[in-house]
Amino acid sequence: MITTNPTIYLHDYQPPAYLVDTLVLEFDLAAEATLVTATASYRSNPNGPDEPFSLRGADLELLQIELDGQPLEPSAYQLNDASLTISQVPDNFQLRTVVRINPAANTALEGLYLSSGNFCTQCEAEGFRKITFYPDRPDVMARFTTTIRADRVQFPILLSNGNPVARGELDNGRHFVTWEDPYPKPSYLFALVAGDLAEISASYTTGSGREIALRFYVEHRNQTKVDHALKSLQKAMRWDEERFGLEYDLDIYMVVAVDDFNMGAMENKGLNVFNSKYVLALPETATDADYQGIEGVIGHEYFHNWTGNRITCRDWFQLSLKEGLTVFRDQEFSADMGSRAVKRIEEVRLLRNFQFPEDAGPMAHPVRPASYQEINNFYTTTVYNKGAELIRMYHTLLGVEGFRKGMNLYFERHDGQAVTTDDFLSAMAGANGVDLTQFSRWYSQAGTPTVKVTDDYDAANQSYTLRFSQSCPATPDGVEKLPFHLPIKLGLIDREGEELPLQLEGEVAPGTTSRVIALREHDSTIRFTGIPGRPIPSLLRDFSAPVVLDYPYLDDELAFLMARDSDPFNRWEAGQKLYTRILLQLVEKLQQERPLQLPELVLTAFGQTLTDQRADPALISLALTLPAETYLAEQMEVADPTAIHAAHQFMRRELAAASKTSLFEVYRRNCSSQPYTPDAADSGRRSLKNLALAYLMTLPDPGVATLCFQQFQHADNMTDTLAALVALANSKAESRETALAAFYQHWQNDPLVLDKWLTLQATAARPDTLEQVKQLLKHPAFNLKNPNKVRALIGAFASGNPAAFHAEDGSGYAFIADRVLELDRLNPQIAARLVSSFNRWRKFDANRQELIIMQLQRIAGTAKLSANVREIVEKCLPTASLA
Repeated sequence: MITTNPTIYLHDYQPPAYLVDTLVLEFDLAAEATLVTATASYRSNPNGPDEPFSLRGADLELLQIELDGQPLEPSAYQLNDASLTISQVPDNFQLRTVVRINPAANTALEGLYLSSGNFCTQCEAEGFRKITFYPDRPDVMARFTTTIRADRVQFPILLSNGNPVARGELDNGRHFVTWEDPYPKPSYLFALVAGDLAEISASYTTGSGREIALRFYVEHRNQTKVDHALKSLQKAMRWDEERFGLEYDLDIYMVVAVDDFNMGAMENKGLNVFNSKYVLALPETATDADYQGIEGVIGHEYFHNWTGNRITCRDWFQLSLKEGLTVFRDQEFSADMGSRAVKRIEEVRLLRNFQFPEDAGPMAHPVRPASYQEINNFYTTTVYNKGAELIRMYHTLLGVEGFRKGMNLYFERHDGQAVTTDDFLSAMAGANGVDLTQFSRWYSQAGTPTVKVTDDYDAANQSYTLRFSQSCPATPDGVEKLPFHLPIKLGLIDREGEELPLQLEGEVAPGTTSRVIALREHDSTIRFTGIPGRPIPSLLRDFSAPVVLDYPYLDDELAFLMARDSDPFNRWEAGQKLYTRILLQLVEKLQQERPLQLPELVLTAFGQTLTDQRADPALISLALTLPAETYLAEQMEVADPTAIHAAHQFMRRELAAASKTSLFEVYRRNCSSQPYTPDAADSGRRSLKNLALAYLMTLPDPGVATLCFQQFQHADNMTDTLAALVALANSKAESRETALAAFYQHWQNDPLVLDKWLTLQATAARPDTLEQVKQLLKHPAFNLKNPNKVRALIGAFASGNPAAFHAEDGSGYAFIADRVLELDRLNPQIAARLVSSFNRWRKFDANRQELIIMQLQRIAGTAKLSANVREIVEKCLPTASLA
């Protein structure tokens, strides 16, 4: 039997009993015995509850405690594993504590820990309590002053939030630096970094003429890999000024890259700590996707300065207030820097492949959760990516100017405060004079709505009617689903491919050819007039709401939209719908042991798209990429990973065979001898070229394998090198092992590049992949204590190789369960993300369900299971299995 964690509820929120004006921190750094002295000025909160003075603390050894300069006797306070409570305190007082912590033993990477011999911190969400005793909640904001003392030779760089105000030499070869942050902040935004790091400096001049010092800190071996990240930061700073009128507020902005990090990056005020994956790039070590990812994450963390730091969350239930909003902002930044259409398609693919299944699984939760047991489990695609879709819907409903007015009012009302999603909605509504009460249901209702659409055409009256019916499946919280307020952007296309002007019944003149219809009821009907013939509807353009659209398109209508729709997203979407329909038909035939054949319509549509030289190559590449196997599984009542994989492989081979000549032509046409650039145009051409190569490599043609190996050998950039190696790794080519060995030999000293090497082997479509992954656990390139390595090998196997993970004998499940138990002793956050691989067990057949439940029960029965893993396992397992 497993013990249930205490549940924290949104409706139980109370303001803090005590507030903090200033916090003075002193760190005497030592790997196994760091001393932390904290002197805080507290005052009773007149709006807070009448309760004892209590501070959070974990893994701390209390050495000294003083109240207003007087040492406290042990009888004056209560100390346990999670808190420090003082029986009696005045309304205003100063508390000084000295604690000892062991950063070297901190494998959970929360609080203060060591990475490659350097000290760094991660305090979001509740890591600060592992540094010192403190309220450690986001609605307690204070001005921090931090002094760091350490050995000068070993730790020449000493960093914290704000501006440096003092530095000097100490005895025994030590030195110190004092940092002062002028802005009140919650403890989760505290940061400290100390180490022997290279500094790369630049500057940025704001629109008002202020010069900001920009400083990147990386390991010395990586100092040539920072240029792209630095330029991305400068672009982000300029973009935020131009798009939202937001200027940076400190004199210095610092970024530190570390190899050991649970997340992508952290927006600590003035001192961002990044996973090195999102800072370091050279053409020969980073792919186009890496370059784009760096630009997006650099922008994301910078944008947090206002949407997260200057205005922060009242409590962790409001996490999407900062994350959903900032994801939307980084998406818009990336869209403006590259291809808006490509960016939007990539966002929707991520949402459908990861967030929609989350909405349909045991961990389903609203964008603003009503409860949680372990907050780290709620850094989810629902909070981040669906949260961003909610912000996008505000933007769609209110328009560009209306959204900007709402943002301006939000900053005007709440700068320097810890607030809620309701406050954001109120600013949007108030600035535009609209009622958004119903829109708030998006924050409180879990699940992905389905919008079913039917239509009628009246030739006599030249009118066209659309009927919308919205519904939302039940979710584990049992909350009744009321109608959502959702925007549907649509257009109508005649049979010649022309967009029709849209005139709603009752309007005196036609409007634009693309309009937004706001649905508020379970059932809604709209009627267009002046429609000369039955049109083909282009629905949910730009994916204007995070819903499943159900409209009975015919195959030839999808092919028509794939070729003629003016909306780039819907052109791509039509192809995905057509491919999905055909793939699911193939799965059914495989299950019935019937012969397989692709319809001529699909072969023709694929070939026409492939040879379209007018379209953006990046869009063509996306249009010709088949839906992911995980997405296809979600479309089935009972998923069959083996048949899905076989259908996927068959369709790729048939498409390649039918368009072999064109694929060679596209490959050659998009080859280039020009120097590498990561811009949208060049990366688009590489994407299409490498897609053509991947299709060709499905064919039993030795000449293609030779071409692929030649690309691997002679490519001058990692995008082309890796594309060739992935294709070889998924093949039976004789050069496969040679290429894998050569790649490792060349890049064995570059951890980030080796992560790619691990991932491509973990996701290879081969019968021996699991055995290869097991062998790689023992390889020098792998380290179970490093989250990047775990994600690259074990995580990639579980999430990126469904056929192997869902092997009928349960071997994939047992392997992942073993790793979860190993990781839980080291890093519960990473273990929890890995155990989430089992969340969708109800989608599969009875045999697989039984095998997964067996592993979940084995995990559940383990002594000293972390709260992180326990919460997910409890929600995953059937109630009967918990006894």
